[in-house]
Amino acid sequence: MAKSNGVVLSQNPFFTSDLPARLDSSFDFYTCDKLTSVEQVAVEKDARALLVDLQRISDGGHAQAELLENLQAHLPDLEIVLLTDEECPEPLERVAACTRMHHVRGNVDIGMIAEWLEDRIGVAGRAAELGSADASESAEAENDDNPHGISRAFHTNSPRLKKMLDELEVAAQHDVTTLLIGETGSGKTFLSSLIHQVSPRRNDPFLPVACGALPSDLIESEMFGHVKGAFTSAHADKEGKFLAAGRGTILLDEIDVLGLEQQVKLLRVIETGEFEPVGSNTTYKSQARLVVASNLPLQPLVEQGKFRPDLYYRLNQLKFEIPPLRDRKCDIPVLSKKFIKQAAEKHKIAINHIDESLMTALYNFTWHGNVRELENVIQRAVIFCRDGQLTAEHLPDHVLAGIAGPMNDPTAAVPRPQPISDASNKLDQQMALTEREIIEQTLFKNNFSRTKTAKNLGISRVTLYNKMKKYGI
Repeated sequence: MAKSNGVVLSQNPFFTSDLPARLDSSFDFYTCDKLTSVEQVAVEKDARALLVDLQRISDGGHAQAELLENLQAHLPDLEIVLLTDEECPEPLERVAACTRMHHVRGNVDIGMIAEWLEDRIGVAGRAAELGSADASESAEAENDDNPHGISRAFHTNSPRLKKMLDELEVAAQHDVTTLLIGETGSGKTFLSSLIHQVSPRRNDPFLPVACGALPSDLIESEMFGHVKGAFTSAHADKEGKFLAAGRGTILLDEIDVLGLEQQVKLLRVIETGEFEPVGSNTTYKSQARLVVASNLPLQPLVEQGKFRPDLYYRLNQLKFEIPPLRDRKCDIPVLSKKFIKQAAEKHKIAINHIDESLMTALYNFTWHGNVRELENVIQRAVIFCRDGQLTAEHLPDHVLAGIAGPMNDPTAAVPRPQPISDASNKLDQQMALTEREIIEQTLFKNNFSRTKTAKNLGISRVTLYNKMKKYGI
């Protein structure tokens, strides 16, 4: 079988080494560490795929956007995977929305990227963890025979959550739209991917759409696609997620940010499957299964006139609420051990002993950031463990002090620590505590974007960085 060539633009070994290891020998990768050499290498190697890692660019993204446009003009069949931070520079946001490429924001699941390459490029197979085709077939057969795939993969000791997962297992087998309600970091995206994996559609694509990360004028294009000339930056036709997913699954995350007009079009897709790309009169019919998620309960938004009642009642038929981690503390030990193992393997750090003091501190903390916050705290602890003995001393100061961060509700007050001496009542310390709370709340309201937070606070980014460092944020 002829090999397929790919190019990686990155200085991160996570992509230059780990990704090729996930794919078999039918795919060759060529690495570039300079923007200027990408196009030349892609043309010379007749590349079929390009991974562009722009997660840590320091400029405005104009040169990178121009490169991507040139590549698509000269190599129209090139499949491009674009990696950016959650806060994507506007030029890259536009070129991603107006061209045919796979845009991944924030944390990257390298396994999903490998699967996407296989689906779109036709790679013979991935070097799966099981190590052989026979093992893969056996695992697939096991999934077919296993009626509790979600319960097995979504670790929980909570009876309430176990019951919900069993019900979700049943819903996953049917072509019904599912609504997930849960705070940020509670596991909605992970649970959505599990719904797809145990459903009859598991061999088709799973495509998440982060509605909250997209400008409002681009959400519709991302979902339904657009035709050339539909708006200023639409230089070519673009296939939206409802077509690209085929018979797969689409996750619409943060559904609550959709405008009323977009809600009408979404309701039509749910009920009839029909939609038109932006700027087109051609009607298409989606065959994808839809999972929608929201950080906020939808009923108050209906009462405020921000969410259509007909769409609400349509989604509310199969609604599943994921309880926050603070309401299922019995899950903290099992999740902690899982994350410790994952972090140790990822960073190649030997953990020989987990001290009880660490588990006690984790259990007693109020996790306003839910499972995601727990995972990040544990990863930090593992990174700073050098003697193989993981103890509470490796945890951040705010966890040891019991100072929880802002809650998912931006209007909620952050609990203040109790004063431990008369000195804590000094005016300067009280002012510092208030300043920290203001910074944390503003970070949360802006999805932890430092640029937007600094702008809202009326300070420079450098000043914000210094204050965050000062308060250990």
